[in-house]
Amino acid sequence: METTHGVLAVDVGGGTQDVLCWFQGQLLENAIKMILPSPTVLVARRLDGLRREGRDVVLVGKTMGGGPSGRAVQRHLQAGLKVYALPDAARTLHDDLDRVRDMGVRIVDEPPAGVPQVVLQDLDVDRLGKALGLFDIPLPGSIAVAVQDHGFSPAESNRLFRFRYWQDFLASGGDLKTLATTPPPAYMTRMRAVRETAPGALVLDTGTAAILGALMDSRGARWNEEGLTVVNVGNFHTVVALVRRGRVLAIYEHHTGRLTPEKLAAHLDALRRKELTAREVFEDNGHGCAYGAGGLEGAFHRLLVTGPRRRQLFEDPGLFAAPFGDMMLSGCFGLLQAAAWAGGFQLERE
Repeated sequence: METTHGVLAVDVGGGTQDVLCWFQGQLLENAIKMILPSPTVLVARRLDGLRREGRDVVLVGKTMGGGPSGRAVQRHLQAGLKVYALPDAARTLHDDLDRVRDMGVRIVDEPPAGVPQVVLQDLDVDRLGKALGLFDIPLPGSIAVAVQDHGFSPAESNRLFRFRYWQDFLASGGDLKTLATTPPPAYMTRMRAVRETAPGALVLDTGTAAILGALMDSRGARWNEEGLTVVNVGNFHTVVALVRRGRVLAIYEHHTGRLTPEKLAAHLDALRRKELTAREVFEDNGHGCAYGAGGLEGAFHRLLVTGPRRRQLFEDPGLFAAPFGDMMLSGCFGLLQAAAWAGGFQLERE
């Protein structure tokens, strides 16, 4: 497919995949925007359709995000139907393939003949390209993607393993530009799978993309010098970062469904005082929290909130980040900023 100068930014969440298609020289407000069902939701719908038809299935493709698709696999098995899977696709369900077999999934090296295939992948460039092509819009030459990756941890809690990624980031200095433009580590198998699907793509964690996008809000850009707190309330996970001058000084991650406005407010207050502990968050079924070196001097009472579940935990719409007027695409604007850094071009600021 023909490509041209620009960026296709795809922020893959648990409920939606948010898409921004921007071409150099175009006003950011005029970029093409789409909010689509997430790949894992699409996989779940296909599995459910085949279950209703009474069909066995084979999972092929890449390691991708789970959630809805994993629950659809369980429904398939509970209906007495067979689920086969190639190894890479099976690791969507668990990194330990023996655990996947224990679920009832049959791991195979080749797809069984005549069994409907369900393709697992976080990024479908062909489908997105066709959608754009219906409106005579070419596919941009650069692709930037955000996914949430727990990392390859067959024998350890994936919550602890994933949070080590944030701890290593803070230990290295917490510089967002460096994190956004550095290829993900090899143990981040979901990110690696995206890069296999789209070689050369820039791949970020969804939390990183959301933080960068919030900083593109006019208030985020203004407050960055003295510090602020950024909260991304995703469909499944909530990530909090204390940011000053483009560096993260503290980070927190929890499951959105486990939080209430009161609990999150208490956690934020303790985080800013450097009194919240990783154990406290983990034992509450969250991921944890971590701090960089030194103190937390800064105006972290300033708060910007983004993410599709933001209204679940915050009532004041004045807190909501809206880079270039759009509250749903913070992650995509963060991806675009990362692509600009990596590609050496400038973006307009609000």
